[in-house]
Amino acid sequence: MFQKEQLVLLKQFIGACKANPQLLHAPELAFFREWLLSLGANIPDEVKPSKPDREPSPEPEPEPEEKATPEPKPEEKVEEKSESEEEQESDLDLTELDGVITDDDDLNLEMGDESVEVTDEMLELSNSKRMEAMDLKGSGNLEEAVKAFTEAIKNNPISASLYAKRAQILIMMKRPNAAIKDCDKAISINKDSAAPYKWRGRAYRMLGDYLKAYHDFQTSNRLDYDDSVHDWLKEVTPNAKKIMDHNRKYERLHEERERKRKIKEAKKRKEEAQKEYERQKQQQSSGGGFPGGFPGGFPGGMPGGMGGMPGGMGGMPGGMGGMPGGMGGMPGGMGGMPGGMGGGMPGAAGGMPGGQGMPDFNALFSDPELMAAMQDPEVMAAFQDVSKNPENIKKYENNPKVKNVIEKLQSKFGGAGGAK
Repeated sequence: MFQKEQLVLLKQFIGACKANPQLLHAPELAFFREWLLSLGANIPDEVKPSKPDREPSPEPEPEPEEKATPEPKPEEKVEEKSESEEEQESDLDLTELDGVITDDDDLNLEMGDESVEVTDEMLELSNSKRMEAMDLKGSGNLEEAVKAFTEAIKNNPISASLYAKRAQILIMMKRPNAAIKDCDKAISINKDSAAPYKWRGRAYRMLGDYLKAYHDFQTSNRLDYDDSVHDWLKEVTPNAKKIMDHNRKYERLHEERERKRKIKEAKKRKEEAQKEYERQKQQQSSGGGFPGGFPGGFPGGMPGGMGGMPGGMGGMPGGMGGMPGGMGGMPGGMGGMPGGMGGGMPGAAGGMPGGQGMPDFNALFSDPELMAAMQDPEVMAAFQDVSKNPENIKKYENNPKVKNVIEKLQSKFGGAGGAK
């Protein structure tokens, strides 16, 4: 009644339902489930599967950042950085001294005229004004003392001591810039006087220019020792030493910078020369021909073809009738031999037939004498001239150097006769 295969399938289906009763709740088995219920079967309630929480979409992995390849820093920048660091390290740390003046206005005082011839009366009046100025100085009337010294200077403008004494009064008035002018004038009159250096050094000290003050105090005491100058020198020496060390360091830095710059420039020139040498060497090895090429092509072009070998070759019985045709002329650019290649034998043969008679360039470029001649400025100038006007070849008939080169070129271009 039942086929064996059908029973096996039914047995397998029942086994599956036993293992997983939820299969009976499948929509396509609704008829089977209803039949079982009608028979009183106990079917487990359908367990609806809970919807799984939606898995959060994975965050996109951040793309790996491309590491920027650091650009190689030029040597100059590295050097500048190291130099700037050294310069920062060598910044001056001076001890600020008391009494430095920063707001001194320039004072233009009248100077004497050195071209004036000083008379005895002028000299006597100058001495009188000098004594008056000293009295005014002693009484503390400094402005009037300056005026009196100015009158003394006008009457004796070649006295270095008068300028130095007026400078002393200006120092007492805290007018260092005007004092420096008077001291410069005094030194120009007598460079061996100690007083102008003394008071100019004091003026520089008041302006905070410790190095100049140091040198002036040293010069003053070398010419004429003074205890006060010695004390002033001791005061400015520490700052002056720092400035000198600082300047020496800067000089070394600048010398080293200049040395490196020269080395770099020499290296660059050498590399450029080497590249140019390699380029020329490669050009020559690849058959590049004459450096730079013939100026303007071979001069004149081969107008109308080669002029032909005239009249057959003499001495042959009946003569050879000449070569037919003639070359139709080399295309413009390569030119040809100047003025065509003339003949001398009667008759006229045409040129070589088209396609023949081309020069042997290997022989041309391997001729050391010809290559050397083409480097001669005079020869090159002649080629330039003839290239512009082939008729100009006549100008060089009496120039053996140019003529020999042209004849050699003619021989390499087919052995025609010389230029006329």
